[in-house]
Amino acid sequence: MTVPRIIAFREPGAPADAPFDPSRVLAGTPRATVDNRYSDPTQQFHAGTWSSTRGRWKVSYTEHEFCYLLEGRVRLVASDGTAVEFGPGDAFVVPAGFTGTWETLEDARKHYAIFERAP
Repeated sequence: MTVPRIIAFREPGAPADAPFDPSRVLAGTPRATVDNRYSDPTQQFHAGTWSSTRGRWKVSYTEHEFCYLLEGRVRLVASDGTAVEFGPGDAFVVPAGFTGTWETLEDARKHYAIFERAP
């Protein structure tokens, strides 16, 4: 039996561009990168680092996401108008079913852990 290896986020990664769907962008010209460090064999759990420049876009979560903001400021506004802002060191969960907008107020970088139910 092979022992799974530990994934250390302190090691250098390989971020890749993660373009936004232009039809979802509401303000600015945000650019994002993603550095997915781990996906489990079922492809339901993922963890890595994501970053974006300033902008605002529509979101509709099918997955549960834990976020730990490393840099920058973001604002999430739910479809009911409820708004919350986060800065460096803040941790939060965006549950599956959340709809609204994500706005990067200051260029941001976060660690994430995502769980998506099997279809």
